[in-house]
Amino acid sequence: MSAIAKHRKGQALSHRKRQLDNSKQHDDDKEEELRAKNLRTIANKPDMEKCLEDLVFGGEDEFVERLLGDSKVRGESNADLLESDSDDDESAKDSTAPVKKAAWVDDDDEVEESIDMTHRYRKDVMKSKAEKKLSKEKLQVRLQQEFQKAMGGVPSWASRDPKKRYSKEDSDDDSDEESGDNLLSKTGNFLAKSSYLPKGILEVKRCLNANHERPCTAPLTTVQFHPLAQVIMTAGLDRSVSLFQVDGKLNPKIQSIHLEKFPVFKALFSADGEQVIATGLRHKYFYVYDMMGGSITTIPLYRIRGLEEKCVKYFEVSPDGSFLLLIGSAGYLHLLSMKTKQLIGSMKMNGKTSRAVFSPDSSKIFSNTDDGDVYVWDVKSRQCLNRFLDDGSLAGTSLALSKDGQYVSCGSSSGVVNIYGFDDCLQHTQPKPLKSIMNLVTTASSQVFNPHTEILAVASHTTDEAVKLVHVPSFTVFSNFPTQSKRKRVHLPRAMDFSPHSGFFSIANNKGEALLYRLKHYSDF
Repeated sequence: MSAIAKHRKGQALSHRKRQLDNSKQHDDDKEEELRAKNLRTIANKPDMEKCLEDLVFGGEDEFVERLLGDSKVRGESNADLLESDSDDDESAKDSTAPVKKAAWVDDDDEVEESIDMTHRYRKDVMKSKAEKKLSKEKLQVRLQQEFQKAMGGVPSWASRDPKKRYSKEDSDDDSDEESGDNLLSKTGNFLAKSSYLPKGILEVKRCLNANHERPCTAPLTTVQFHPLAQVIMTAGLDRSVSLFQVDGKLNPKIQSIHLEKFPVFKALFSADGEQVIATGLRHKYFYVYDMMGGSITTIPLYRIRGLEEKCVKYFEVSPDGSFLLLIGSAGYLHLLSMKTKQLIGSMKMNGKTSRAVFSPDSSKIFSNTDDGDVYVWDVKSRQCLNRFLDDGSLAGTSLALSKDGQYVSCGSSSGVVNIYGFDDCLQHTQPKPLKSIMNLVTTASSQVFNPHTEILAVASHTTDEAVKLVHVPSFTVFSNFPTQSKRKRVHLPRAMDFSPHSGFFSIANNKGEALLYRLKHYSDF
């Protein structure tokens, strides 16, 4: 071979070697940059995350080694391409086996080996990421197991099985040792002996008054349990609206608001429990209290376009939260939007309106008059679907619909309470009552079904002890309520309500007390 050819070949080899050196330098720089980047990332992590990584991966250094791959293995297999760290050097010095060098080096083999090293490097990084993801998943499982172990199992509120969200208590003593820690906690010690409430004797226990921490200084006109939380509301003629947590033992006060020069005639929660609507005795406006924002809004009646009422005392809120029904004068019913508080439309009856109530699905309205007639309205069209005469009634005084949509209960001025089938009220002008409750001898002023449609509470505000609990569907009165003890008399009951799962029953009376009873048959609040 000529000297010129050898010279050119030498130049080509030198050029190729320089390219390889540059490639190695580039890989070294890239590796150092990646190492520095990961170290910065670890340095910037919160203390809690560092702690968890130390627990799972054994420390930051080991984590970096996992991410970058084992440099010791790469240093031994690619000593010509990557610089070994100090540990590799010590390992190489201690090795007794002699290192054999190749007699000659093929430039193409060096390039292929470099490419192969790069592929293995990327593979190591991807493997490290997969190991990190798997380790985090294992960590989450372990932490969940430790949490459940500390809590004694999966908490009822965290269970995905709806049957396990409510558990029944193991004892039925009267100590009431369990008290609520928050507004949504289950309270009371209950025992459900059967799936259906038996008739005859009601297992009931008198508890501390619901408003014991702030009794009303005037007659209490409203008592209502919150639809979602373990809270009860009271309101009365002392111009106050108060909220209490119900635990059956202490019933601590949550909040109390005072409405200046506004004796509260009636107050109700909105369907979602975020608002309280309150009406007065003879006022040209009503209040809306926003429980979430803590603001109180005055709604003047004259600002509601199309509404011509000087005052409104009775009203109802639809179960679906869409409507607010104002019971006006001269037989008028006014349907308002719950969201805007603006008039949607009005309905007119013959005679003076006494009471009105929505059906459970909010599609219908039942209303009665002072002449004994009962009207059934379609909410969407606001047309009268049926009109029937309450059997033997001279004047309607109260209404109640069962939560399951089976029964309609009509109270009259004579104290008689007639219970009808829901379908009969839609189809007949003179339906026959399923049962007539005649245990009250004065005006049946209020009544309410419990959520399970197993109890109907009826009361008269003109006589002490005039509260009866009726078993449904036998329509017999529980003989042991109210209690005969003189110390626990029910003075002139004005309003009543059951808790969302019937565990508690409350009566508001004219002495400003919210009497509270625990119904032991029911296991939930």
